[in-house]
Amino acid sequence: MNAPVKVDAYPLPAGDLKKHGIAARQIDHLDALIRQHIAEGRYPGAQIALARHGELLLFRSYGKTAQDAAAAAADDRTLFQMFSQTKVFTSATVWTLIEEGKLSFMDKIADHLPDFAARGKQDITLHQVMSHTGGFPSANVSEATWTDHELMREEVCDFSLDWTPGTRMQYHPRSAHLVQAMVIEAVTGKDYRDAIRERITEPLGIADDVYIGVPEAQDNRCVMISGDGELRDNRRAHRVAGLPSGGGYGTARGITALYQMLLNGGTLHGRRIVSPRLIAYVSKNHTGEMPDAAMGGTPMHRGLGPHVRGESDRIRGLGTIGAPSVFGHGGAGSSYSWADPTSGVSFSYMTNHFAAEPWHTLRLDRIANIVHAAID
Repeated sequence: MNAPVKVDAYPLPAGDLKKHGIAARQIDHLDALIRQHIAEGRYPGAQIALARHGELLLFRSYGKTAQDAAAAAADDRTLFQMFSQTKVFTSATVWTLIEEGKLSFMDKIADHLPDFAARGKQDITLHQVMSHTGGFPSANVSEATWTDHELMREEVCDFSLDWTPGTRMQYHPRSAHLVQAMVIEAVTGKDYRDAIRERITEPLGIADDVYIGVPEAQDNRCVMISGDGELRDNRRAHRVAGLPSGGGYGTARGITALYQMLLNGGTLHGRRIVSPRLIAYVSKNHTGEMPDAAMGGTPMHRGLGPHVRGESDRIRGLGTIGAPSVFGHGGAGSSYSWADPTSGVSFSYMTNHFAAEPWHTLRLDRIANIVHAAID
């Protein structure tokens, strides 16, 4: 992985909540709830950001960077582990390759990774991988691949099927985006972490806010994750690895800027990343009401990167009262970010604790509903 070449200024100018029709009373409720959670010991620290129509209206940091009483206070430079929110950045890099004609959603993975055809995977398409219908949700790579991407490619190509591709939808927590990362490397000839930076975070002006692979110079900005989640890994080796499924670190304002770009047809303050038609395609429901066994049978309405609120009574992370077109993604036990095409609002909520269910999902619904209720 190469060191970042440049860091552009953050792209969203500050705006006023009242002028943008965001109810101050609801924001006060949100602030009070987060402070209550921290006082109850639910998580050591948090960060939130809210933007609308290209302006950043709210960016606040709370609590501490770690559960240790001597830990530093979280501030606006603090980088929170994104967990699976990383997935949208990996997929967004694939989107740019689609628009250049270097990939198609209907390509077979084996077209770009010939050895992927092993173990009956020869017909799996990029669309199936990105919509979590590929059939290998339990696959993963060894830690040795974190510093050896040739080995990572070999292990990805050797993934075994759990069920027939295309017959079910089940969240692939690690495997789907490992495949996407290896396709990115095969097509671009670059480390996927460099491709994400060069194609997404640098052009957007959030290269100092979102890192997929944390440079040593930025390591002291990273939170320490508390809790008992199996994905919790506070080692430097994990932070620098920048795993494409959940290894990113970022600020809430950095993530909400990505979603502002998606709400603005793929362009943010003159910086074009993808087209409006591509965004319309990847942010729609590609899996209907298929239940997701990994999410307790909830229909997750998978797009090709984010997932969509839809019309179901049950939904995870995007808010019960959110508009059906709201789309976004969460981070295991910790966070969620989303965009609302009906209002132009994007919102990000980050914490540094891996919370168990059912409390994690319950608090996400409360947080999201407060924000939806604030939108005029």
